[in-house]
Amino acid sequence: MVKLFSIFFLFSTLLLNCAEKKVLMIIAFENFRDEELVIPRRIIQKNGFTVKVASWKKGIAKGMLGTKVKVDMKLDEVNVDEFEGVIFVGGIGATKYFNDKTAHRIAKEFYKKKKVIGAICFGPVILANADILKGKRATCFYTKGKVLISKGAKYTGKEVEVDGLIITGNGPKAAEKFGYGFLKLLKSSK
Repeated sequence: MVKLFSIFFLFSTLLLNCAEKKVLMIIAFENFRDEELVIPRRIIQKNGFTVKVASWKKGIAKGMLGTKVKVDMKLDEVNVDEFEGVIFVGGIGATKYFNDKTAHRIAKEFYKKKKVIGAICFGPVILANADILKGKRATCFYTKGKVLISKGAKYTGKEVEVDGLIITGNGPKAAEKFGYGFLKLLKSSK
């Protein structure tokens, strides 16, 4: 009986620990870049993390290529303490977050709490405008490189760039490498 209880306790503890490992992905409600959500999310979920999706409103968001995804929460409902890391997904819709105070607040809170931060394609502009890329190596979609430089980042133009707990990617073709890089940071940050 004691052995059975011990096994049950161990199993329930493992389930609880897995349930606590969550990653937030922030997308535009319209015109997020499909691969930049789908590929990293799949990689992260396959490795035991729960992924929650946030946007400026709830409902079914639609990507540039037609992917539809349920939005779990609005940005103003995000509690940074519930998550191990965050990814700002790119696509032309991400431009709505370039000057969004709530998106900037979330990025700054993750940064201050030393949690993993990822941004891909247009997403790194959000981080730059939140003033967390100053002095950091970063990449983004090539048309936005000058924005990163103007905000004090060391723009590299690489496919994927890591500096501390921040990982950036340059676009959809980098989605897989970015996803695995984000996962590696999650695993090494604990």
